[in-house]
Amino acid sequence: MTISRNLLLLTIASIAFTAANAQRDTSKPKSVDITSSFRPSLKPAAKIKFNATPPLVDTTRPTLKYDIPNPNLLFAYQPGSLKPLALQVDSVGIFDNSSYIKAGFGSLKTPFIQAGISFGDGNTAGANIYAKHVSSQGKRDYQDFSNTEIKISGFYKTAKNIEWNGSLAMKQDRTYKYGYQPETLQFPRDSIRQRFSTITARASARNINVTEYGINYSPSVKIDVFSDQLSNSETNAVLDIPVEKSIGENIIVKLGVNFDLTRLSLDKNNTVNNSTWNITPGVLYSNGSVKIQAGIRPSWDNSEFKMFPNILAEAGTYDQRFTLQAGWTGYIRKTNYQYLASQNPWMWAPATLNNTWIEERFAGFKGTIDNHFTYSARVGFNRLNDQPLFINDTSTGGDGKSFQVVNARRINVLTFGGELGYTVEEKVSVISRLSYNQFNGIQGQQKAWGLIPLEFTTALRLQVLKDIWIKGDLFAWSGSRYLRQDGSDGKLGGAFDLNAGVEFKIKKNISLWTQFNNVFNKEYMRWNQYPVYGFNFVGGVIFTFDQKTK
Repeated sequence: MTISRNLLLLTIASIAFTAANAQRDTSKPKSVDITSSFRPSLKPAAKIKFNATPPLVDTTRPTLKYDIPNPNLLFAYQPGSLKPLALQVDSVGIFDNSSYIKAGFGSLKTPFIQAGISFGDGNTAGANIYAKHVSSQGKRDYQDFSNTEIKISGFYKTAKNIEWNGSLAMKQDRTYKYGYQPETLQFPRDSIRQRFSTITARASARNINVTEYGINYSPSVKIDVFSDQLSNSETNAVLDIPVEKSIGENIIVKLGVNFDLTRLSLDKNNTVNNSTWNITPGVLYSNGSVKIQAGIRPSWDNSEFKMFPNILAEAGTYDQRFTLQAGWTGYIRKTNYQYLASQNPWMWAPATLNNTWIEERFAGFKGTIDNHFTYSARVGFNRLNDQPLFINDTSTGGDGKSFQVVNARRINVLTFGGELGYTVEEKVSVISRLSYNQFNGIQGQQKAWGLIPLEFTTALRLQVLKDIWIKGDLFAWSGSRYLRQDGSDGKLGGAFDLNAGVEFKIKKNISLWTQFNNVFNKEYMRWNQYPVYGFNFVGGVIFTFDQKTK
């Protein structure tokens, strides 16, 4: 009953609602009101995430090898190679050109000409030609000299990791034995002339990069043919084979073999043979701050055997600002006619050739300050066996103009040396060196004839402006001992000398230069009875060509 009543009421309400809507204005267009919008969208797709993997930490220490020249001191245990007559003419500028011609003329009737020509790309192949001639006439009779030399050298790199090098050189030196006393003596010109000719050929090869087995090698062969005006001739041949192998990062095993053969022909019936050879095995350990080389040098002087040590050690800071040095080493220094004439050009040809055995024991230090200053000092004790010495020959007339070669069986040398340097790029360079040698324990001779006990040098190179360079060389030494005719020993006076030069450009490829020698005009002697030139100068022009473009 109740359900029927409810249906009846719902029907009546629906009819009433329909009737009310029928009475509204129907002129208005029909519309649909949207109260919410629907925007279809796709479900986000799953993406692959590429997360960068951090690199692994490399804990290995890189191997950094630098080829830095070692400013070790070289002490003069033998007569210095300074030639009193040789005019040292040098350019103080640095050429950007690959070829040049330098010519000039000066006092003492000094013509000077020098030339250098380069070929090739300088990378895979190249060749150089160098030539020079200079001569002078002194104020004394026969105080003349001349020097002429020419050299051709070249290199070629192959695709098989090999670089070939070769050179051919010819040189002629001429001087006269003007040191006779008294000066009023007269001699035919050809009887006192000294003329030395040298022809040199050299060939070598080396690997450009370390081989796959960690080996470096650089064999070389050199042949010299040396002769004088008296038809004495000498042939020297040297074969050198150094090999080294790296083991790990810090160890290098070294092995070297050296053969040195000499044949001196004084006449048809007098020939002197002199040969030396040695083997140099060793091990080098280096970790940046410590360097130790341990080895031996078994050597044969003709048929005589000698075992030399070869031990060197360095320890210092990792940046090489300060390094301590110590060593004990020995070797045979070959004596031949060519070597002796380079020390004293007024000597007689030697009748015998005795090689010098040298043992060195030293300790010192070296380092740098502020990247511009360098310093080093060393003290050592050395022993020389069969050291060649020079004495005036007074056996023929007593004039002493020639020198004989004599040998000291043993000389002990207490030596000290030091070096200071200051360098700023290529604009400023000043290097001073001091060498002091005390000779004692001499056997076979009274004194160390001709050896210099104290020597000091300073070299200056200065770029004043962009196109102006100045150079200066100051050198001094205490005089050496010489043998008088009566058998007593004398001492030469010391030397104190200064050379100075300047060079400046006047055009792109043309420069003017001049050099002044013996500025203090001191007449000193390196060898007894042979005074050097007084003040002299030379100047000229430099023409450069084949200008490199940047």
